Amino acid sequence: MATANPVKNYIQVLKAQYDQLGKGKESLVKLIDESELPESVFNSNAIENSTLTLKETERILLEMKTSRNVSVREVFEAKNLARVMEYIKSKANDTELSIELILLLHKMLMGNIKDAIAGHFRAKGEYVRVGTHIAPAPEHVERMIETILLDFSSDHINYFADKIAKFHLDFETVHPFCDGNGRIGRVIINYQLARLSFPNIIIRDKEKLLYYRAFGEYKDSKNTKIMEKIITLALTESLHKRIAYLQGEQISTVADYAKANKKSINALLNAARRQTIPAFREKGVWKFGNFKG
Repeated sequence: MATANPVKNYIQVLKAQYDQLGKGKESLVKLIDESELPESVFNSNAIENSTLTLKETERILLEMKTSRNVSVREVFEAKNLARVMEYIKSKANDTELSIELILLLHKMLMGNIKDAIAGHFRAKGEYVRVGTHIAPAPEHVERMIETILLDFSSDHINYFADKIAKFHLDFETVHPFCDGNGRIGRVIINYQLARLSFPNIIIRDKEKLLYYRAFGEYKDSKNTKIMEKIITLALTESLHKRIAYLQGEQISTVADYAKANKKSINALLNAARRQTIPAFREKGVWKFGNFKG
């Protein structure tokens, strides 16, 4: 499958607007990224069944105490993932994605959690299962990762978001590590986007059933459509958010707008989810700037 031309054209328009508005406002772009970091960490860890709330994640990243005893592992999962996410921002412009970089990111992610496996692909005898999917044998992992890296870098025909979607599906199918595959895979998505000067996206825990379904569709029929849609919708939302702030718009919630303008909240929320209005989420709440609809 492939992303439809109207979606491609709309993302191109938004990207041009984002690039233009961002000139001379690099500090604001950085502030937006920094403010979004806890939400990114929370969602990626929550997909992997972390019990941390968004508020707890925020407090951990600010080196503040949480209101309950949180496991040492979950503290390191939050701190390490935040460190990895910040690291890729500084490296994306300089370094192509490679096996060496993937292993380094994994080492950073799993340090103080599972040091024995940190920075290493699955070794002989280390098999993993995700649902009903049994990942390829360890002896095939490095060659398969080399292949999908080469396929990605040598593909100059397909749309960038479609390439990223397929890479993610292939990477998670290989499941090269004993632990941390999903989080590293989602970090790689943002690394690939950053290489193209796009902002980060968030794949959200509330939508993980659709996310999991994308892998099932790929396993059963090599259908990439769901993952392509997940990535393009998330990217559109990310661009909408940054454009609203860069334009200095007054930000309001969709719910407040609906009430003040006697609009249907359900219709607006459905439009927000489809990204047919310039809406975006902050801490799970749908908002937009000076929207007129």
